[in-house]
Amino acid sequence: MGYYIGSRALPMDIPWEHNDVQYPANWLRLSSTQDRAMLGISWGVEQQSWDQRFYWGVDNPKQLDDKTETVDGVEVKTTGLKTQWKAQQDQIASSLLAPSDWRVVKELEVNSSFAAAKTAFPTSWQTYRAAVRTSCNTRQTEIDACGTVDELKELLFGLAMILKTKEVVEADPEGNDRTVVKPDLDSDGNEQMIANPAIATAWPADPA
Repeated sequence: MGYYIGSRALPMDIPWEHNDVQYPANWLRLSSTQDRAMLGISWGVEQQSWDQRFYWGVDNPKQLDDKTETVDGVEVKTTGLKTQWKAQQDQIASSLLAPSDWRVVKELEVNSSFAAAKTAFPTSWQTYRAAVRTSCNTRQTEIDACGTVDELKELLFGLAMILKTKEVVEADPEGNDRTVVKPDLDSDGNEQMIANPAIATAWPADPA
Protein backbone atom coordinates (compact mmCIF):
# COMPACT_ATOMS: atom_id res chain seq x y z
CA MET A 1 0.00 0.00 0.00
CA GLY A 2 1.12 3.55 -0.60
CA TYR A 3 0.28 6.98 -2.03
CA TYR A 4 -0.18 7.40 -5.78
CA ILE A 5 -0.70 10.14 -8.34
CA GLY A 6 -2.35 8.17 -11.11
CA SER A 7 -0.16 5.07 -11.53
CA ARG A 8 2.94 6.81 -10.15
CA ALA A 9 3.97 5.72 -6.67
CA LEU A 10 5.07 8.51 -4.34
CA PRO A 11 8.01 7.79 -2.01
CA MET A 12 7.66 8.28 1.71
CA ASP A 13 10.25 10.46 3.46
CA ILE A 14 11.97 11.36 0.18
CA PRO A 15 11.57 14.69 -1.66
CA TRP A 16 9.47 14.40 -4.84
CA GLU A 17 8.31 16.59 -7.69
CA HIS A 18 4.98 17.06 -9.41
CA ASN A 19 4.07 19.57 -12.13
CA ASP A 20 7.46 21.30 -11.64
CA VAL A 21 6.80 21.76 -7.91
CA GLN A 22 9.29 20.25 -5.44
CA TYR A 23 7.72 18.72 -2.32
CA PRO A 24 9.75 18.10 0.85
CA ALA A 25 10.42 14.65 2.28
CA ASN A 26 7.85 15.02 5.11
CA TRP A 27 5.02 16.45 2.97
CA LEU A 28 2.99 13.23 2.74
CA ARG A 29 3.18 12.67 6.50
CA LEU A 30 2.15 16.24 7.36
CA SER A 31 -0.44 16.80 4.63
CA SER A 32 -4.18 16.56 5.23
CA THR A 33 -6.65 14.44 3.29
CA GLN A 34 -7.82 17.63 1.57
CA ASP A 35 -4.27 18.62 0.64
CA ARG A 36 -3.69 15.26 -1.00
CA ALA A 37 -7.08 15.25 -2.74
CA MET A 38 -6.33 18.64 -4.32
CA LEU A 39 -3.28 17.10 -6.01
CA GLY A 40 -5.13 13.93 -7.01
CA ILE A 41 -3.16 11.77 -4.57
CA SER A 42 -4.82 8.53 -3.57
CA TRP A 43 -3.98 5.63 -1.26
CA GLY A 44 -3.84 2.25 -2.95
CA VAL A 45 -2.14 -1.04 -3.65
CA GLU A 46 1.17 -1.02 -5.47
CA GLN A 47 0.66 -1.53 -9.18
CA GLN A 48 1.99 -4.88 -10.37
CA SER A 49 3.48 -5.55 -13.78
CA TRP A 50 4.40 -8.64 -15.75
CA ASP A 51 6.38 -9.61 -18.83
CA GLN A 52 3.71 -9.94 -21.51
CA ARG A 53 5.98 -12.13 -23.62
CA PHE A 54 5.65 -14.89 -21.02
CA TYR A 55 2.61 -14.14 -18.84
CA TRP A 56 -1.05 -13.26 -19.29
CA GLY A 57 -0.99 -11.47 -15.94
CA VAL A 58 0.58 -11.58 -12.50
CA ASP A 59 1.20 -15.23 -11.56
CA ASN A 60 -0.55 -16.30 -14.77
CA PRO A 61 2.03 -17.86 -17.12
CA LYS A 62 1.28 -18.56 -20.76
CA GLN A 63 1.16 -22.09 -22.18
CA LEU A 64 4.64 -23.62 -22.24
CA ASP A 65 4.18 -26.62 -24.57
CA ASP A 66 2.06 -27.16 -27.67
CA LYS A 67 -1.37 -28.52 -26.86
CA THR A 68 -3.88 -30.42 -28.98
CA GLU A 69 -7.50 -30.80 -27.90
CA THR A 70 -10.84 -31.56 -29.47
CA VAL A 71 -13.41 -28.76 -29.43
CA ASP A 72 -16.89 -29.56 -30.79
CA GLY A 73 -15.45 -32.49 -32.69
CA VAL A 74 -12.68 -30.42 -34.24
CA GLU A 75 -9.02 -30.96 -33.36
CA VAL A 76 -7.48 -27.66 -32.28
CA LYS A 77 -3.76 -27.17 -31.76
CA THR A 78 -2.42 -24.22 -29.79
CA THR A 79 1.24 -23.29 -29.97
CA GLY A 80 3.20 -23.01 -26.73
CA LEU A 81 6.01 -20.69 -25.77
CA LYS A 82 8.69 -23.29 -26.48
CA THR A 83 7.72 -23.59 -30.14
CA GLN A 84 7.48 -19.81 -30.50
CA TRP A 85 10.90 -19.17 -28.98
CA LYS A 86 12.55 -22.01 -30.91
CA ALA A 87 11.28 -20.41 -34.11
CA GLN A 88 12.76 -17.12 -32.88
CA GLN A 89 16.18 -18.82 -32.60
CA ASP A 90 15.93 -19.86 -36.27
CA GLN A 91 15.22 -16.26 -37.19
CA ILE A 92 18.19 -15.02 -35.16
CA ALA A 93 20.48 -17.61 -36.75
CA SER A 94 19.28 -16.59 -40.20
CA SER A 95 19.98 -12.92 -39.46
CA LEU A 96 23.50 -13.80 -38.27
CA LEU A 97 24.27 -15.88 -41.36
CA ALA A 98 22.75 -13.53 -43.92
CA PRO A 99 25.59 -10.92 -43.95
CA SER A 100 28.11 -13.59 -44.99
CA ASP A 101 25.90 -15.49 -47.47
CA TRP A 102 27.46 -13.53 -50.33
CA ARG A 103 30.84 -15.00 -49.44
CA VAL A 104 29.51 -18.51 -50.02
CA VAL A 105 27.86 -17.55 -53.31
CA LYS A 106 31.03 -15.83 -54.52
CA GLU A 107 33.21 -18.89 -53.93
CA LEU A 108 30.67 -21.13 -55.69
CA GLU A 109 30.62 -18.80 -58.70
CA VAL A 110 34.36 -18.26 -59.12
CA ASN A 111 35.49 -21.84 -58.50
CA SER A 112 35.04 -24.80 -60.82
CA SER A 113 33.63 -27.20 -58.21
CA PHE A 114 31.98 -27.28 -54.83
CA ALA A 115 35.08 -28.89 -53.31
CA ALA A 116 37.29 -26.10 -54.69
CA ALA A 117 34.84 -23.45 -53.43
CA LYS A 118 34.82 -24.97 -49.95
CA THR A 119 38.61 -25.03 -49.90
CA ALA A 120 38.80 -21.41 -51.02
CA PHE A 121 36.22 -20.21 -48.50
CA PRO A 122 38.03 -18.62 -45.49
CA THR A 123 38.28 -21.05 -42.59
CA SER A 124 37.31 -18.36 -40.06
CA TRP A 125 33.96 -17.85 -41.81
CA GLN A 126 33.35 -21.58 -42.15
CA THR A 127 33.96 -21.93 -38.41
CA TYR A 128 31.68 -19.00 -37.60
CA ARG A 129 28.79 -20.15 -39.75
CA ALA A 130 29.01 -23.67 -38.33
CA ALA A 131 29.09 -22.22 -34.80
CA VAL A 132 25.93 -20.20 -35.50
CA ARG A 133 24.06 -23.33 -36.57
CA THR A 134 25.38 -25.27 -33.58
CA SER A 135 24.41 -22.49 -31.16
CA CYS A 136 20.92 -22.36 -32.66
CA ASN A 137 20.43 -26.10 -32.22
CA THR A 138 21.81 -25.99 -28.67
CA ARG A 139 19.59 -23.07 -27.67
CA GLN A 140 16.53 -24.87 -29.02
CA THR A 141 17.46 -27.96 -27.01
CA GLU A 142 17.85 -25.77 -23.92
CA ILE A 143 14.41 -24.27 -24.56
CA ASP A 144 12.89 -27.74 -24.81
CA ALA A 145 14.48 -28.66 -21.47
CA CYS A 146 12.73 -25.85 -19.57
CA GLY A 147 10.13 -27.13 -17.15
CA THR A 148 8.47 -23.82 -16.28
CA VAL A 149 7.83 -20.44 -17.86
CA ASP A 150 10.08 -18.83 -15.24
CA GLU A 151 12.95 -21.09 -16.34
CA LEU A 152 12.34 -20.20 -19.99
CA LYS A 153 12.39 -16.48 -19.27
CA GLU A 154 15.59 -16.81 -17.25
CA LEU A 155 17.17 -18.90 -20.01
CA LEU A 156 16.54 -16.27 -22.66
CA PHE A 157 16.75 -13.02 -20.72
CA GLY A 158 18.55 -13.74 -17.45
CA LEU A 159 21.52 -11.67 -16.33
CA ALA A 160 24.91 -12.88 -17.56
CA MET A 161 26.39 -12.51 -14.06
CA ILE A 162 24.60 -13.27 -10.80
CA LEU A 163 25.42 -13.08 -7.11
CA LYS A 164 27.08 -16.23 -5.78
CA THR A 165 25.02 -17.58 -2.90
CA LYS A 166 25.04 -20.44 -0.43
CA GLU A 167 22.52 -22.13 1.82
CA VAL A 168 22.99 -21.56 5.54
CA VAL A 169 21.15 -23.24 8.40
CA GLU A 170 20.26 -20.86 11.19
CA ALA A 171 17.74 -20.60 13.99
CA ASP A 172 14.51 -18.67 13.52
CA PRO A 173 13.03 -16.44 16.30
CA GLU A 174 11.39 -19.54 17.82
CA GLY A 175 14.69 -21.40 17.95
CA ASN A 176 13.90 -23.78 15.08
CA ASP A 177 16.48 -24.48 12.39
CA ARG A 178 15.74 -23.07 8.96
CA THR A 179 17.68 -22.94 5.70
CA VAL A 180 18.25 -19.48 4.23
CA VAL A 181 20.11 -18.34 1.13
CA LYS A 182 22.83 -15.76 1.71
CA PRO A 183 25.62 -14.20 -0.39
CA ASP A 184 28.77 -16.34 -0.50
CA LEU A 185 31.47 -13.88 0.57
CA ASP A 186 35.14 -14.11 -0.35
CA SER A 187 37.98 -14.05 2.18
CA ASP A 188 37.79 -10.25 2.35
CA GLY A 189 34.06 -10.25 3.05
CA ASN A 190 33.06 -9.08 -0.43
CA GLU A 191 30.12 -10.43 -2.41
CA GLN A 192 31.11 -12.58 -5.39
CA MET A 193 29.59 -12.57 -8.88
CA ILE A 194 29.56 -15.68 -11.07
CA ALA A 195 28.40 -16.55 -14.58
CA ASN A 196 24.70 -17.37 -14.61
CA PRO A 197 24.43 -21.13 -15.27
CA ALA A 198 20.74 -20.83 -16.18
CA ILE A 199 21.09 -18.70 -19.33
CA ALA A 200 21.22 -19.96 -22.89
CA THR A 201 24.35 -20.74 -24.88
CA ALA A 202 25.78 -17.53 -26.33
CA TRP A 203 25.78 -16.79 -30.05
CA PRO A 204 29.29 -16.76 -31.59
CA ALA A 205 31.09 -13.52 -32.37
CA ASP A 206 31.37 -12.39 -35.98
CA PRO A 207 34.98 -13.02 -37.17
CA ALA A 208 34.99 -9.73 -39.06
